[in-house]
Amino acid sequence: MTGPDGGEPAGPQDARDRESQLDRLLDEDPADLYENAPMGYLSTLPDGRVARVNRTFCAWTGRSPEDLLGSRLQELLSVGGRVFYETHLVPLLRMQGAVREIAIDVTRIDGSLLPCLLNAVEMRDDDGTPLLVRATLFEATARRRYERELLAAQRLAEESEARSRTVQKVVFDLAAAMTPEDVATVIVQRGRAAMKARGAALVLVEGEADDPRELPGLRPVRSDGLSVRLLRRLKEAAGSRLALELAQGLRSVVLDARLRADQPQLAAAMAADGVTDLVIVPVSADSKRLGVLVLARGEPGRGDLISLEEPGEKRALHPALVDLLWTLGRQAGQALERVRLYEQTRQQGERAAFLLAAARLMADAADVTETVQQLADLVVSRLADVCVIDLVTEHGLARSAARHRDPARQFLLDRLREKQAPTRSPLHPGVRALREGRTQWLHDPAEGRALLAEVAVDDEYRELLEQLQLQRVVSVPMIVDGRRLGVVTLGGDRQRPPFTAADVDVAEQLALQLAQVVDRAQRFEFEERTSHTLQASLLPPAPPEVPSIATAVRYVAATQGVDVGGDWYDVVRLPGNQVAMAVGDVVGHDITAAATMGQLRSVTRAMSVDGPSPAVLIDRLQRGWEQFGLQRMATALFATLDPATGELRIASAGHLPPLLCSDGTAEFLPVRPTRMLGAPAAAAEEWAGVLPTGATLVLFTDGLVESPGADIDAGMDRLLEVAARSCTADPAELCDRLLAELTREHRADDIALLALTRT
Repeated sequence: MTGPDGGEPAGPQDARDRESQLDRLLDEDPADLYENAPMGYLSTLPDGRVARVNRTFCAWTGRSPEDLLGSRLQELLSVGGRVFYETHLVPLLRMQGAVREIAIDVTRIDGSLLPCLLNAVEMRDDDGTPLLVRATLFEATARRRYERELLAAQRLAEESEARSRTVQKVVFDLAAAMTPEDVATVIVQRGRAAMKARGAALVLVEGEADDPRELPGLRPVRSDGLSVRLLRRLKEAAGSRLALELAQGLRSVVLDARLRADQPQLAAAMAADGVTDLVIVPVSADSKRLGVLVLARGEPGRGDLISLEEPGEKRALHPALVDLLWTLGRQAGQALERVRLYEQTRQQGERAAFLLAAARLMADAADVTETVQQLADLVVSRLADVCVIDLVTEHGLARSAARHRDPARQFLLDRLREKQAPTRSPLHPGVRALREGRTQWLHDPAEGRALLAEVAVDDEYRELLEQLQLQRVVSVPMIVDGRRLGVVTLGGDRQRPPFTAADVDVAEQLALQLAQVVDRAQRFEFEERTSHTLQASLLPPAPPEVPSIATAVRYVAATQGVDVGGDWYDVVRLPGNQVAMAVGDVVGHDITAAATMGQLRSVTRAMSVDGPSPAVLIDRLQRGWEQFGLQRMATALFATLDPATGELRIASAGHLPPLLCSDGTAEFLPVRPTRMLGAPAAAAEEWAGVLPTGATLVLFTDGLVESPGADIDAGMDRLLEVAARSCTADPAELCDRLLAELTREHRADDIALLALTRT
């Protein structure tokens, strides 16, 4: 059997010794328990003087009992503990007679603090007079550490919850933002509150920050608590290194000796505003740098709480706060991209509507002059402050339209138009656009002002340009098939936002549409001039003077295509005082039809020299058609008249019958047509009769009686009705009445009309 220590079993003597020792300890237990208890014991008089203290408390404080006896308990406490002792602990003892677990810090002899929990009971006599205070103190270092860790964890949880609420509020508010200004308001207010910053501002990049060829600008969208001077100095300090500054990410700009040496103006502005450091938060979306959120921290101002931080101390950002700021920057960037996408979509819709309105305007305009004037009005109402449209003429550029958005400033453009030199400066944006065949875009205000001043012809011209305050210019050439037709110039003043690439694209599309309109108009004008010349050369001269005969002719061109087609008429004097008449219509309505008509009229005159009858003339034309080389078929009506006797002969080659008006009646003569000229030959039938004195014979082409969607028989009936009402011995008056009642404003075919009255 082994003993308690694993050795030989204890003998009877050892057991007796242990029992004796235990009895001795138990006899001494009350005194030993007081002196060596695992807690400090104190007995103090009512005024706090220590009357008794155990060795445990002496060991804790590093003092001997002699040092502690007679001293006051409050003198052993920290400064805060003394205040708490006098203001809370003593009154509680007087009122309650006891206190439990009061946290106080006891000062050791080396000056360090010992965290303790104090329990105390006040002993009183029968009258309630305080006699003695008995107190116990428990060492609470581990408990204090645990409490601090618990409080720190609670504080971190609260801060994390606050950051989550901040992010949630930011996301919710940004979802309702519709403009960059709305985004700036949300992010500046929330960012400033999260940082407890003195001021905040959202600064966006104008242009492409990543383009090394072009220096982008900075535009403060919203600023709270930051002076304009500080923002301006910050912009100047970034300068050409903006892309590099944005690439550095979230960082602090501290007001220290280095900043004062490198950027003295920025440092002075920060000092003037009481700013100690600037926190720069990148605002980005999908790696695209859009700007920065600037947060300013500073020294406490008047009325602020006392700062516990040392002056000039660099305050590091907590990692959780850094993460929050990164999140705010990304949320702001995504909201800005969404807003910009929405704005671009809206602007694209407006540009599409503008181009559609311009296309409709150009489609409905009557002529080029009206088109460019109305188009300039449309441009200044939606796209620019100034619109000038110049067209190329035989004498160079001619200003066809110049409009200003503000009617009160239109006189400036009108005055410039009067001052415009015949030969403009080769540096003029419009001249350069036309010469180089490409768009000229002056988007730098300084460059635009300098160039406009350089192209001024005199001081008055320069003064007018300054009053217009133009800073940005876009000139787009109008080109079709390599032909330069003109130039469209848009101008913007200092109040209007800069032109964008999308605006320039709209201007180029507008210039292309207008160029096509001008090209078509010029081609039509050329064809019209050609047709006029052809008409003058192909239509016969005025009918010859014939005794006892009054003659009137009319030629009315169609409103579509050229002014002359295949319709024709002719009156020729034949041997023996005979008169030959003809009216015809070549198939088609174009230059070829007009040329064929001219050839046919010449051939007919040549064949009429020997005075053939109408039927013989048709037979000759039919047989010789291939030899004449005429390209189109034609209808024709030929007639001969003896003025003395009124003897009338008529033959038709597929043409409408003539009309006879006499004594208020009208009738078609029963002339039977043969085949058209150019068709396989067939014998022509000739009608013979007498034209009474005072009667009028009317020969016409189908343009007089045809109308779209109506039967030709209805047109013939209408002609009879009108002729009966309009019958007169004056052939000219009769022609005018027929045309007035039977023709419309828009005509698809020409009309040739020949009226002959036997007087």
